[in-house]
Amino acid sequence: MSGLLTLIALGFSLSVDAFAAALAKGASMKRVTAGDALRIGAVFGGMEALMPVIGFLVGLAMASLVAPVDHWIAFVLLLGVGLHMLYEAASGSVETHEENVEIAAPGLGSEGPAWIRLVLAALATSIDALVVGVSLAMMGVNIITAVIVIGVVTTLMAALGALIGKQAGVWLGRYAEAVGGVVLITIGALILWQHLSNGI
Repeated sequence: MSGLLTLIALGFSLSVDAFAAALAKGASMKRVTAGDALRIGAVFGGMEALMPVIGFLVGLAMASLVAPVDHWIAFVLLLGVGLHMLYEAASGSVETHEENVEIAAPGLGSEGPAWIRLVLAALATSIDALVVGVSLAMMGVNIITAVIVIGVVTTLMAALGALIGKQAGVWLGRYAEAVGGVVLITIGALILWQHLSNGI
């Protein structure tokens, strides 16, 4: 689980909500500059990096109590988040992030406090990362490395979503959500298999 490639895959899985929300915003805007996309991406990436830390601290507090079954807990949490992402992709609700919390970046001409709406949207799309943070504590992952990878991947994914939204259309976010869900479930299954095969 501590491998860089696995963390990148995890970061991708957690970033797809932000990607879909940014994609929806890009599809609704007349133009998005590189600077606009980076600002949107940075806010999403920062929030996505913060939430696992909170979950990680909660997981550490419970670690001594659940040590014998920590791999099962990690599996169930990742399975639950993954299935939820697959449900969102299948139902189309992944597209509602933009509808529920309008995303706007400074200078894009929207009404009201743009940064507040942007932060609220980032918070709404990063709740899954809080749950996954608990799993990271159970697995003994280096949280600093994980947070850096998750934050960078989400920043890039959200910025990319904002840039290509007009060309790609919101439908692409649903496919990314589905892939992210499958990746999370796979990571959870591999963790469980590794522990069971080692007789833990």
